[in-house]
Amino acid sequence: MPDRGGGPSGPRIRVGRPSRRVRTLLMTLGVLAVLAMLFVMFAGFWTDWLWYRSVDYSSVFTTTLGTKIGLFAVFGLLMALAVGTNIWLAHRLRPPLSAMSMEQQSLDRYRMSIAPYKRWVLLAVTSLVGLVAGASAAGQWRTWLQWVNGVPFGQRDPQFHKDISFYTFDLPWYRFLLSFGFAAAVLSLIAAALVHYLYGGLRLTSPGGRATAAATGHLSVLLGVFVTLKAVAYWLDRYGLAVKSSGLKSTEGWTGLRYVDANAYLPAKTILFIIALICAVLFFATLWRRTWQLPVIGFGLMVLSAVLIGGLYPAIVQKFQVQPNEQAKEAPYIKKNITATREAYGIDGSEVTDYVGKSDLKGKSQQDKERLRAAADSTASIRLLDPNIVSPTFQQLQQVKGYYQFPSTLDVDRYKVDGKEQDTVIGLRELNINGIPERNWINDHFKYTHGYGAITAKGTTAVGEGDPAFTERDLPTKGALGKYEQRVYYGEKTTQYSIVGGPQKELDYSGDSGEKSYSYEGKSGVSLANPVNRAAYAVAFGEPQILYSGAIGDGSRILYNRTPKERVESVAPWLTIDGDAYPAVVDGRIQWIVDAYTTTNGYPYASRTTLGDSTADSLTTGQRAVVAQQNQVNYIRNSVKATVDAYDGTVKLYQWDTKDPVLKTWMKAFPGTVKAKSEISAGLLDHLRYPQDLFKVQRELLTRYHVTNPGTFYTGSERWQVPDDPTNKSGNAVPPYYLSMRMPGQPASAFSLTTTFTPKSRENLGAFMAVDADAKSSGYGKIRILKLPSETTTSGPQQVQSKFNGDPEIANKINILKRGDSEIEYGNLLTVPLDDGLLYVEPVYVRGAGSNFPRLKKVLVTYGDKTAFEDDLGKALDAVFEVKSPAPGTKPPTEGPTPPASENPTVKQAVKDAQDAFDAGQKALENKDWAAYGKAQQDLKAALDRIAKAEAAAPAGTKPGS
Repeated sequence: MPDRGGGPSGPRIRVGRPSRRVRTLLMTLGVLAVLAMLFVMFAGFWTDWLWYRSVDYSSVFTTTLGTKIGLFAVFGLLMALAVGTNIWLAHRLRPPLSAMSMEQQSLDRYRMSIAPYKRWVLLAVTSLVGLVAGASAAGQWRTWLQWVNGVPFGQRDPQFHKDISFYTFDLPWYRFLLSFGFAAAVLSLIAAALVHYLYGGLRLTSPGGRATAAATGHLSVLLGVFVTLKAVAYWLDRYGLAVKSSGLKSTEGWTGLRYVDANAYLPAKTILFIIALICAVLFFATLWRRTWQLPVIGFGLMVLSAVLIGGLYPAIVQKFQVQPNEQAKEAPYIKKNITATREAYGIDGSEVTDYVGKSDLKGKSQQDKERLRAAADSTASIRLLDPNIVSPTFQQLQQVKGYYQFPSTLDVDRYKVDGKEQDTVIGLRELNINGIPERNWINDHFKYTHGYGAITAKGTTAVGEGDPAFTERDLPTKGALGKYEQRVYYGEKTTQYSIVGGPQKELDYSGDSGEKSYSYEGKSGVSLANPVNRAAYAVAFGEPQILYSGAIGDGSRILYNRTPKERVESVAPWLTIDGDAYPAVVDGRIQWIVDAYTTTNGYPYASRTTLGDSTADSLTTGQRAVVAQQNQVNYIRNSVKATVDAYDGTVKLYQWDTKDPVLKTWMKAFPGTVKAKSEISAGLLDHLRYPQDLFKVQRELLTRYHVTNPGTFYTGSERWQVPDDPTNKSGNAVPPYYLSMRMPGQPASAFSLTTTFTPKSRENLGAFMAVDADAKSSGYGKIRILKLPSETTTSGPQQVQSKFNGDPEIANKINILKRGDSEIEYGNLLTVPLDDGLLYVEPVYVRGAGSNFPRLKKVLVTYGDKTAFEDDLGKALDAVFEVKSPAPGTKPPTEGPTPPASENPTVKQAVKDAQDAFDAGQKALENKDWAAYGKAQQDLKAALDRIAKAEAAAPAGTKPGS
């Protein structure tokens, strides 16, 4: 009979094996779990492949993936072989009998427990180290591609006379190989030592010798390999001095050799290289001598030499040779650093001109003042519409529907208005998913899929109550841009995925006749007709409805990765992307233009900068993206201009810098991805401009590197700084401004990017900088700097703003503007060189109580000690230069006959706007749409006010009926 318990040992419980059915169920669940995990991994890979194929950049995916797999396999296998071979060899070299000691008896238990699983343990250890090493190597795919495809720079460094490409492409790969070798040697040494110890080849407490001859020989060879690698490291360190960052008195950073590097560290590294080679030979010699005495002595000498020769000797040289006369000793090396830095950042062609900076009207005749007043109009097309301020105004007047939005910072471009090129503020009416009236999965991803239209306004004028003078407006838009594809499926604010082209119709826009539906006709996106694709995207996006929703069918395509920055980064992961993509209407399409950079941090002697810090300003705190936050570089080129079509998402990369060796290297690695510069159309070229982030990096470097004299550079007496933005309290740098203007010496105005400098720790103006930003210009990229005398007292931006805020008369006017809890917002403080002086212009906006958008109400103009605060720019300039406007009925002698007011283009447009507003109001009444009726009445009043204002300003005899 079976034992049922009750004995002295208590009841016994028998646990039988699970039944066949339970085992089958568990096995099935296990298989399903593994399959599910595999499908999740497959879904990520498959959706990536489908996306790259959809944008015609599948070669980028295959090249990158193939390189990663190759590096993973090769270096993972090498690491596994290195460690596995040494474990096997240590086991093979084990002594036949272990010593009878307490140490070995305790190890017997471990040996016996491992014995049945030795092969599995070896396989597990080698697989683990192989996987880790392979994953680490796969992350070096950029380093490998640059090394194998490297193109020479055609320039040599001043110390070792090697081509720059050795430091940018070769040295990083050699350093990776060296670090891999060190890792393999150390892991092999640790693994071999553990096996020797486990099997008695090494003994810590047993009587007799501490190591067998076989263990001694094996471990000494591994130590010899390690020391050999250290010798190679010393040799490479010699070249590393050319790209080493260090400190130098009176500088904020330094890259390259200093006096102590060239005269102490460099010979020290050479000596240590020789000592390490000798020490390695001594370790290898233990294969025959079977003693550790000489290798240990050699290793000790190497360590002592590293301390004395590599550490103490350079410190002595620095203390007793350099410091007593540092400026003279470091001058040649400072010169090399200045030359290399200016070349690496493209600022070596900067033109620095001394500028008086004296803005004084005292003693000038009336004729001189009139000449200055005329020059103020001809020198610059002064932009009063601040793209950083007026987004809420665009939103209020042109949003039309709550599910549209404009970016918080608009863009400045150039468009022809009435046949004349003019600075224009532009913003796209993008989709605002948070403004959808009824949020659900169908509305979010199927019905509301795109924005609609580009809205533009003149940059130099305002109309009505201070509203933008729109040149393209309404929904659908109409105006100066002509006919173009207005639907915006790809944009800066479009971050969600959409499924288009299937059974579910999209909302195109709501017009006077109601909602209009649309079905996407573009070729972008990935087809969801295939059930495998649907399942993959359901897993990848964590959205099971994609798998079974009836809203998806034949023709359905999924759009994602929809911001211009995301798309360019994905198809060109080797580029650094500018923080501000901007839209342009080109050849009937809205194109996002994206500036992209090639960078490296291995340019010898060139000082490094952190891109995130250099490109930060008062607009990057929540409004505009910062380029490549923590990337440290010491070489940058705007090598690529990219475009992203706002309708079908097509990405095109164009070679812009045809001489850049870094771009040529990547073009060899990814052939066919970058189009030739000659393929840029004339329409696109009209809208290409000098990028802001590159300009900000260059201006940060030019605060120091405008100085080319080593002595002056060392003392820092001519150091500049980028002033804080005086128009707000952020405490961040003033942003650069796009402005059409003429610098002294230029024959005509050019679209430019401008900024100001102040002397270090002072607020007066130190310099003014502008770069020709028009891609069509022969002077594109030319940096011009007007350097004011160091003893100048010319007011800087902060001082001008303080003068403005402290003027009692202006303060009274500001208080009047603030009545009723209105808020004041200051626009961009523009600086314009004028007749050896500097003209400051700042628009002032009022955000009325109860409204949520600013309107241009006043303009501040300052020239020298004269300040004016008037309703418009013309009046402010007249007041500053003490010039009266022409009396009614007179005309400037250079003008022809004054046309009747009714033929004035402004009046014509106002009359048309009034008629459009009246018609819109009548339709709103018919539809009982009171919100639309109220807006139409506001538009009608504004148009009539403009007509009245134009007629009042018209000369006698030209008014209607006169």
